[in-house]
Amino acid sequence: MSSSLQNLLDNNRSWAERMERERPGFFSRLAHQQTPKYLWIGCSDSRVPANEITGLDPGEVFVHRNVANVVVHSDLNALSVIQFAVDHLKVEHIMVVGHYGCGGVLAALRGTRVGLADNWLRHVHDVKLRHRRRIDHLTVAEQEDVLCEMNVIEQVGNVALSNVMQDAWSRGQNVSVHGWCYGLKDGLVKDLGVSMQGQSEVVNVFRNALKRYPRGI
Repeated sequence: MSSSLQNLLDNNRSWAERMERERPGFFSRLAHQQTPKYLWIGCSDSRVPANEITGLDPGEVFVHRNVANVVVHSDLNALSVIQFAVDHLKVEHIMVVGHYGCGGVLAALRGTRVGLADNWLRHVHDVKLRHRRRIDHLTVAEQEDVLCEMNVIEQVGNVALSNVMQDAWSRGQNVSVHGWCYGLKDGLVKDLGVSMQGQSEVVNVFRNALKRYPRGI
């Protein structure tokens, strides 16, 4: 085994021993329950770890990650995670979390070819085209940040309109969807103000969120 992998195993052993020493019984309790209140749908970027950013322990947040935190109605992977989290784990909050400087979003914005992932990033490219009048007149730096935010807003809408969420809200389940964007430069999360708690809120929340990005002349 390479020394780098052995280092990971050594780190794991040290971490497990420290956790058990500081919080006796932690792993035995964790092994017998998984009752997170939160589902985090985020980017696969290694710099955006859900537990560390939110200060949560293992077992407190259910996580799904992919390139550019995209949720589309043809992705059975993401939809299965949402369904399991909502129907079985009974999470109360779903956070779609993008981050500024996202490589996938920047590739879609700049038209950069990255390979097979280009097909996946078409979803982000579609967001750019759909809202180009709100983006094209901005400076390059502003375009990058705004498209990261708009991509999150669009994905929040996709989660809210999924049959899983629509069914959950129809039966009165207490679960809401939120959109956040994480700053790599300062470690802070920005709430994008697109929280949705029921079917009746989706259209107005989505429309009002987009109004914060004025169209160019």
